[in-house]
Amino acid sequence: MPVTRIDGINLSYDEHGSGEPVVMVTGTGAPGRVWRSHQVPALKRAGYRAITVDNRGIAPSDPCPDGFSLADMVADVIGLIEHLGTTPCRVVGFSLGAIVVQELLVARPELVRQAVLMATTGRADTLLRAMSAADIELADSGIRLPPRYAAYVQAMQNLSPETLGDEERLQDWLGVFELSGVDTSAVRGQLGLEMIPDRLREYRNIRVPCLVIGFGDDLVVRPALAREVAAAIPTATYTEIPGCGHYGYLEKPDTVNSAIVDFFAAGPKT
Repeated sequence: MPVTRIDGINLSYDEHGSGEPVVMVTGTGAPGRVWRSHQVPALKRAGYRAITVDNRGIAPSDPCPDGFSLADMVADVIGLIEHLGTTPCRVVGFSLGAIVVQELLVARPELVRQAVLMATTGRADTLLRAMSAADIELADSGIRLPPRYAAYVQAMQNLSPETLGDEERLQDWLGVFELSGVDTSAVRGQLGLEMIPDRLREYRNIRVPCLVIGFGDDLVVRPALAREVAAAIPTATYTEIPGCGHYGYLEKPDTVNSAIVDFFAAGPKT
């Protein structure tokens, strides 16, 4: 896994496949490898080179214990794209990663050919602010939730009723969550970065073709927030995938992957 010096820090990334590049930006607390199970194979089959990133604060990228901003994360992605010499490229973002991509489209649109924005928002509403404040308070308290309890909470927050009602699938998910639980204190620098002011007016200036994907049962970033982003960006199309929660790209990977690949295939070519 390569590590390069960008924006004053060591940033880790990985490349999979060959062809036109797709840079993939994850959400809060997630490493780049979350894309490997489903999205990376689909993109490779479609002839793309998937470039996954470990955002700052996620090992082996630098932890940046003194804190950082959303603008720092945007600068990291800009630096990585320029370092790879892959401009203009396609970019995929999920949750906080989608907000990073949106700000990239505002700051440096010439770097991006097409963008996919999943479970995204253009403003922090009351519920997002409450969740972020609670996550920060938990991280700063020094309390670490027991793994089984944390797994149950994560399932309730991020999965759909369809998955929660499937006992066999749910048991598998609970096992994954228990083994891979995120210590909020370890990713403290990323917490709260999704609490952005209303940016929808600025997003009206975006001219890069975008696909905005909302997840029908998402309780973290409700689909209405994603629809607002799609309505603000003149070049955006919106699709909503039913039967999945915030982790829709993992719950319904085939549907999500088809939407991404079809959007890329229909877009501008070199």
